Amino acid sequence: MQTGAITGYIDVAQLVLYAFWIFFAGLIYYLHRENKREGYPLESDRSHAIKVQGWPSVPKPKVFRLANGQTVEAPNARRDNQPPLHEGAYRGAPLQPDGNPLRAGVGPGAWADRADVADLTYEGAIKIVPLRVAAGFGVAPQDVDPRGLPVLGVDGVEGGRVVDLWVDRSEMLFRYLELDVPGTGRVLLPMNFAKVHDHHIRVRSLLGHQIAGVPATRHAEQVTLLEEEKIMAYYGAGTLYATPQRQEPLL
Repeated sequence: MQTGAITGYIDVAQLVLYAFWIFFAGLIYYLHRENKREGYPLESDRSHAIKVQGWPSVPKPKVFRLANGQTVEAPNARRDNQPPLHEGAYRGAPLQPDGNPLRAGVGPGAWADRADVADLTYEGAIKIVPLRVAAGFGVAPQDVDPRGLPVLGVDGVEGGRVVDLWVDRSEMLFRYLELDVPGTGRVLLPMNFAKVHDHHIRVRSLLGHQIAGVPATRHAEQVTLLEEEKIMAYYGAGTLYATPQRQEPLL
C-alpha cells in the first residue's frame, strides 16, 4: 500500500475530505439556523395562528449584550407595532393605507420598529444633536447657512423656517434641518429630502401644509432610532401619497 493508505480502498486524504464535507454541511446548517434569530417565525397570510419557520427550525433564544450595557434576547416574541393596513378585496391585492397615508407605514412610507433610544457615539455621547449643543461644529464659510431660510413644499407654499441644523458627531455631517412650523412647533427635515438654495429650502416630497404633520421628537435636543425611522418614512410616503396624481401611472 502507498504512504498514507489505511486499507486498500481508504487513505488519509479521503478521510480528511469526508471530514471537511461533514464540517461544511454542519456549518451551513448552523449559519442558516442562526439567520432565523430575527424575523422568524413568519406569519402566514391565511391565519395569524400559523407560524412559518421552515427547516431548520428557529434556534433557542440567546442573550446578546449591547455596548450600552443593555441586553437583547433573540429570537423573541415581540411583534412590530405597525399601523393597520387594508389588504384589499382579495389575497395579493396591493396594500392600501388606512387614514393618513403619510403615516400609514405603506410602500415608501414603511418603517422598521427600531429601538426607541438615541444612537450613541463610540464614546457614549448622543450622536445626532443640534448645533446649539454641539461645540466645535458649524457651517463651512463657503456653504449656504440655511438658518432663517423658509422651507417650501413642492407647491411653493412655505411650511416653516429653519432654526437650526442637527449634526452627526460621528460622521461629521449634517443629518437634519430643524424647522419651526407655525401652530405646530419644531420638526426635523432630513437633509437628503432637502434642496438648499441661496434664499430658500425646497422639499419636493411634500406639500407645504403637510410639513406640519411630520412626527415630532420627544426631546428637544435628541432623536431616537425609532423617531428617525418615522420621520424618514413620513417624507418617503410623500413621494407617492402627497398628491393623488402621484399614485397614477406615468403613461
